Amino acid sequence: MTVIALPRVRRHASVALGVCLLSFAAFWCAQRAAHVSMIDLAVYRAEGATVRAGGDLYALRTTEAHLPTTYPPFAALLFTPLTLLDTADLQTLATAGNLALLVVFVSLSLRLVGHARVESVWWTSAAAVWCEPVWTTLRYGQVNLLLGALVLWDLTGRPVRRWAGAGIGIAAAVKLTPALFAVFLLAAGLVEHARRGRGGPWLRHARGAAVAFTGATLLAAAVLPYDSWRFWSRMVFETGRVGLVEDTANQSLRGVLARLSHSAHPGPWWIAAAAVVGALGLTAAVAAELRGLRAWAVAACAVTALLVSPVSWSHHWVWCVPMTLLLATRGRMSAVATAVAFCSYALWWVPHGPGRLELHQNGVQSALSALYAGAGCAFLALLGVRLSRTSRTA
Repeated sequence: MTVIALPRVRRHASVALGVCLLSFAAFWCAQRAAHVSMIDLAVYRAEGATVRAGGDLYALRTTEAHLPTTYPPFAALLFTPLTLLDTADLQTLATAGNLALLVVFVSLSLRLVGHARVESVWWTSAAAVWCEPVWTTLRYGQVNLLLGALVLWDLTGRPVRRWAGAGIGIAAAVKLTPALFAVFLLAAGLVEHARRGRGGPWLRHARGAAVAFTGATLLAAAVLPYDSWRFWSRMVFETGRVGLVEDTANQSLRGVLARLSHSAHPGPWWIAAAAVVGALGLTAAVAAELRGLRAWAVAACAVTALLVSPVSWSHHWVWCVPMTLLLATRGRMSAVATAVAFCSYALWWVPHGPGRLELHQNGVQSALSALYAGAGCAFLALLGVRLSRTSRTA
């Protein structure tokens, strides 16, 4: 029986790999036909060139859109090798690299939910490449899949290993949002220590993330002292540098409230909503973690970070991949609804673009442009229901 089953498994994996490669090839052709600009990749390259030239990193304005530098200085250090390639070669390499990272991200997501068969990785990757956050990540040449893979590599491994926390710490040094995962680990450790007098694995994991983040940040400060001082004393607080808050691509609570209130400054409403959702989301993530529901905890932490961030562009929501896979292990309807939300591109059906059209959306348009944030809130609510049921059962 085993001898017969093994070739069959290999055939299934080969078919899945072939479909995945065909899907990736079609995707590559579609991106080229759409004449994607990979504008964020151009910004990264300009940041690397500015570092090499010794220029003022946060005075940089590049591309036709005059985009500024928004990441911490450590990211600019990592971008310096991008200047060694011309634009065409860099775009090709970035697309191929992001497709490879998608496979890694999917593999780690499946490992997180306990379903890491080889053929599942290929089938899921073939489908995931067409969802809007992944499409847009590759369209812009973004680093979301790299950061997501670093975090999942950290959280799907053993917390007692020597490098535990390094992935989260480095990801947070490149882009601040993943730092919430370190807060989540710290909170879980403190709660477990308060309840049972032990929380070592979580606290060690959080400490490793803090050490990695601090080391990367200090390295950047040693190489780029002026830029580091400017970023951490001023630029980190200027969220308006990232883009227009009401832009339909901004799928954070702040963006949703800006469009609903027809105001670019939702003010205290956003702060209150972010505080409530942040507290509830982090509490749910910690509760899930301490009950052995690591996949739910990680997805809840990711969703919470995206919701409370001042700006969460649609391509930041690549975390829809593990979220959908997790929901698929629970029931088909919720997974299908989530997949439709992230694969429909519906948030682009509303008026958007020059002229700040998002400030004049009607109710239906506002609902469509809140699709990802709504899916995130629904996921947290679903986790809350699950936790309350397990509490009653216990």
